[in-house]
Amino acid sequence: MGCFECCIKCLGGVPYASLLATILCFSGVSLFCGCGHVALTKVERIVSLYFSLNSGDHALLTDVIQMMQYVIYGIASFFFLYGIILLAEGFYTTSAVKEIHGEFKTTVCGRCISGMFVFLTYVLGIAWLGVFGFSAIPVFIYYNMRSTCQTIDNPPTNLTEVIEEICVDVRQYGIIPWNASPGKACGSTLTTICHTSEFDLSYHLFIVACAGAGATVIALLIYMMATTYNFAVLKFKSREDCCTKF
Repeated sequence: MGCFECCIKCLGGVPYASLLATILCFSGVSLFCGCGHVALTKVERIVSLYFSLNSGDHALLTDVIQMMQYVIYGIASFFFLYGIILLAEGFYTTSAVKEIHGEFKTTVCGRCISGMFVFLTYVLGIAWLGVFGFSAIPVFIYYNMRSTCQTIDNPPTNLTEVIEEICVDVRQYGIIPWNASPGKACGSTLTTICHTSEFDLSYHLFIVACAGAGATVIALLIYMMATTYNFAVLKFKSREDCCTKF
């Protein structure tokens, strides 16, 4: 076998679907974790400066943000390892199915491990759908605040309210308790918040984090299809009479 034929044979064993999913997964998790971590820090600063002047009122929010940042560290570490493991499993099953390195060989243990990855990937896919939905909540809150600021900056001709009476109350979102003071921002104070660099940066970071979560969901869907297909083919080819019952 020449060099060219050897290269073609090796390329035939590359799990392109798993490779694509791994790149997409690493990119999505990196965006979600990195942008989410910085955005949460900005949220804590905005709340402490404009919506909750008493540190005791937003102490719970501070603890929750710190906990979520630690969870982000764990998510990043876990998916880095899990993506590498799934990619390695993809190389193994693709080589076995296509018989790249000789006669087809598989064991019950190997098929059980492949089945375990299928189940775990489905569970993670469902969990990340929840993460994607959760990451859209701060984007919704920021969008409402920005829309209110735009209304104050460029009031419509049919506006009947006084500008200084147009407010955003973050207490209604459960971010801080109802006894927090002032708890809301109105009129010129609200526009000042919207024009700060912290607000603009955190808003865009939350959008990117939400997009990263969506990319991770797509990556896990690709993983689901790839692992399910590989597991089904491995189980089918392991039967001695697979050719007669095809």
